[in-house]
Amino acid sequence: MSIRLYDTASREIRELVPVREGEVGVYHCGLTVQAAPHVGHIRKEVVFDVLRRWLEQAGLAVRIVANVTDIDDKVLVKSAEQGVEWWELAYANERLLHEAYETLGCLPPAYEPRATGHVPEMLELIQTLIDRGHAYAATDGSGDVYFDVRSWPEYGSLSRQRIDDMEAAADADPRGKRDPRDFALWKGHKPIEPATASWPSPWGRGRPGWHLECSAMAAKYLGPEFDIHGGGLDLRFPHHENELAQSTAAGQPFARLWMHNAMVTMAGEKMSKSLGNSALVSEVVQRFRPVELRYYLVAPHYRSIVEFSDESVAEAASAYRRLEGYVARASEVTGGVDPADGKPSPEFVAAMDDDLSTPAALAAIHELVRTGNKMIVDGDSPALHDNLASVRRMLDLLGLDPLHPQWTATTSAGPAHDTVGALVDALLQQRQAARARKDWATADAIRDQLKTAGIEIEDTPAGPRWTLAGG
Repeated sequence: MSIRLYDTASREIRELVPVREGEVGVYHCGLTVQAAPHVGHIRKEVVFDVLRRWLEQAGLAVRIVANVTDIDDKVLVKSAEQGVEWWELAYANERLLHEAYETLGCLPPAYEPRATGHVPEMLELIQTLIDRGHAYAATDGSGDVYFDVRSWPEYGSLSRQRIDDMEAAADADPRGKRDPRDFALWKGHKPIEPATASWPSPWGRGRPGWHLECSAMAAKYLGPEFDIHGGGLDLRFPHHENELAQSTAAGQPFARLWMHNAMVTMAGEKMSKSLGNSALVSEVVQRFRPVELRYYLVAPHYRSIVEFSDESVAEAASAYRRLEGYVARASEVTGGVDPADGKPSPEFVAAMDDDLSTPAALAAIHELVRTGNKMIVDGDSPALHDNLASVRRMLDLLGLDPLHPQWTATTSAGPAHDTVGALVDALLQQRQAARARKDWATADAIRDQLKTAGIEIEDTPAGPRWTLAGG
């Protein structure tokens, strides 16, 4: 194995050398469940799903832990605005998150710990930091506990910043802080907050700080040292910087490699709930098939910014349909293949081993498809069988095999697409009836009508097959 990944901490491409031979532990920060997931959120899920698939094909056992932040300032604010209990809002959005990554074919993590289920571990970590001289309880009666950033010389190493150049941590009233950059480990309960959003602690009732949650959960399930910590690039500072500081200050080696995917933007701005420019996954898959949205997210390199628009998704969908069309045609000619029998091309392997270079990997697949299409014309069945098996194997490693049950069971892009499919099928039946009675003029007219509407018809030994134009 020689899989190399870009380490955000060292700013270098590094070979992955697992802590434990044959196993890889991955922790990536899940969603703060204040609202339904948008395409920007789900990109991270897709990136780490592709990573998992590639590591597993290399023979590694992969343990992915992805937390759910179900208690946070944002959750409390949103629940108050909507007039629902905070835990009710969090659970509803957690279910939407699961639905989104299942819709896009992401394999479930080994575990999804909720922050609210790990308060004892968080209190233990806070006490360790206090005992080591890296944390302190505020003296203003707030019940807050802070990490002392000046006490840890390595603070700022992940984001390459000096403390004096950092902005103040806007996570609590600064009056109780020794330094405005000190961040909250524990937040004392406020009278305006629900009593259910607090737990007892040595410093009074309160709730954990966001950064503390992930450190405690990562250590519990992956140990004091693990292989990869990841998430969106926007989490590098302050979230991951603070995680790294508090965990290492507590005596834990923590993550060996930091992996961050770039943002999804709209009109040049980061996609976010607060800006109101998000594209909810549940809405996008009404306009495009889930597999097409997945292809759109897989196609760019994970460290490249993606500018979201319906036009760009449509372009990706057209590229995917070319692959899908080849798989369908080649399967009809060969009688089908088992993708497990296929071997990834050397170009595909080299691309994926080199920091998950999916653009180059997909280019290798498209090249094989061009070759395979020529084989269909030439009637080269034995070579076509091997070509098809290879293409399907590589697509499967990206979660994109058109014949995988995940996609054959969800071939539509919502009710509108279902309606179109029913209408097309009805017209094709009329066309078949016209052909049967040798009414070629009517049959050709129906075909021309469908073509004008953007529907392409291909007559095969198994009957007519239709695709959207460009597929």
